[in-house]
Amino acid sequence: MSGRYVLAKQAGSAGAIVTGLDLRQPADDDLVARLRADLLEHLVICIRGQASMSPEDQVAFARRWGTIVPHPYVEPIEGHPEMIRIYDPNPLTETWHADFTYQATPPAISMLLARIVPAYGGDTLFSNAYRVLDGLSDGFTDALRGMRAVHQGTELAMSKGLTLDDITTVHPVVARHPETGRELLNVNGAYVKHLDGWAVEESDLVLGHLYRRFGRPEYTYRHRWQVGDLLIWDNRCVQHRAVGDTDGQVRDLHRVTVAVE
Repeated sequence: MSGRYVLAKQAGSAGAIVTGLDLRQPADDDLVARLRADLLEHLVICIRGQASMSPEDQVAFARRWGTIVPHPYVEPIEGHPEMIRIYDPNPLTETWHADFTYQATPPAISMLLARIVPAYGGDTLFSNAYRVLDGLSDGFTDALRGMRAVHQGTELAMSKGLTLDDITTVHPVVARHPETGRELLNVNGAYVKHLDGWAVEESDLVLGHLYRRFGRPEYTYRHRWQVGDLLIWDNRCVQHRAVGDTDGQVRDLHRVTVAVE
């Protein structure tokens, strides 16, 4: 750590930018504890100015947060099995989602380091799943608490040798964050196939309404990337999506995901 830790909140729903750190130096316990606390409060934090971090630095920093979870079917960056490259936005990444929700226990935290960003476009949006749930009526929320949703991975997973059972799980529609204890809405348009026990056409009526809520501006934070941004988000209580307006410009971000122990 170097300099002075300064945090600036970016939006009412989520998002804060931290400056004054050099993460090429080993992060001590106090720094990690402070960042964890700020992440729980702001849901998304950007540690700015980390362009000089090597892949080894990024992996070492991620390990201070928990166990690194390699992507189960996307090829890693050569020489770095813990890390994948995020390219241009695509139909999946342009859909509101949390990472790996088709797993029984999705990873808790994602860390994305900006290596190359376009001159314009390619922002990432985040939505606060606590507030999305809080914005629903009491009666509707009570009904949702009794529902479960079927989450399923993409066809790419099966092309890599995983079975349908490997990439399918059922989660409560209303989940509770394991650290804060707060309830949140736990469905997303990328991985949820239908409500458990419901026909698809019936599910679509409920799920479509819920998915649209994630895009409401008052629940969101829009991150405009700079080279060297290390963006950390709590995958348990925010959803994210890319904005596909890069006009084909190069966009290169390196991601590591972590399961909190």
